[in-house]
Amino acid sequence: MPEPKPAYSRILLKLSGESLLGREPHGIDFATTTAIAKEIKEVYDLGVQIAIVIGGGNIFRGAVGTAAGLDRVSAEQMGLLATVMNGIALQDALEKQGAVTRHLSAVEIKSLAEPVIRRRALRHLEKGRVVIFSAGLGSPYFTTDTAAALRALEIKAEVILKATKVDGVYTSDPVTNAKAKRFRTIRYIDFLKRGLRVMDATAASLCKDNNLPIVVFNLRRRGNIKRAAMGEDIGTKVY
Repeated sequence: MPEPKPAYSRILLKLSGESLLGREPHGIDFATTTAIAKEIKEVYDLGVQIAIVIGGGNIFRGAVGTAAGLDRVSAEQMGLLATVMNGIALQDALEKQGAVTRHLSAVEIKSLAEPVIRRRALRHLEKGRVVIFSAGLGSPYFTTDTAAALRALEIKAEVILKATKVDGVYTSDPVTNAKAKRFRTIRYIDFLKRGLRVMDATAASLCKDNNLPIVVFNLRRRGNIKRAAMGEDIGTKVY
């Protein structure tokens, strides 16, 4: 019996900085980062072209810096640099698993990462390299969710796979409300009307306007990245 084929040929995987925390209260847990890299490698081995947008909340959050009295632009610039650190850690973990990678930063740091150039990113993907995008959009006031939406559209990804700590999109926060119900599917217009906070409104609007679906799923369940890439019915599909 032939092995089932992936549902997508090119994906954008959105990873939060917190996904690299593991059991650590702060920073990068390298065992967790390695475990995530192994799961990504499973999808890579299927021949799927993979781009990743990584957040930085495990190291520094711009909102926290602003609340502490930092100028917002300065605080968010620090947050952008945190994503670069995570990008380096993830790149190292992926290469140790045998994946060929390229790290592209929206903030120019020539000695650490390539600049974000759309055609270069597409070429890397076509050559079978995992592309890691860091530093968001390189500007303050934009989240890494918005960066994920824009990068996905730029590289013509077929879907955004958004890895979270919950099983999908719920009617309310399932951590604080045991009666919250999960949507199997939800339209962007309903997602926006309800003010659901799995992804910010700017990112959701970008995806809505360009008919780009998002699959929101639980990263903590082993094998879910591959299940999402195979098109299995996990999490919530926003369309």
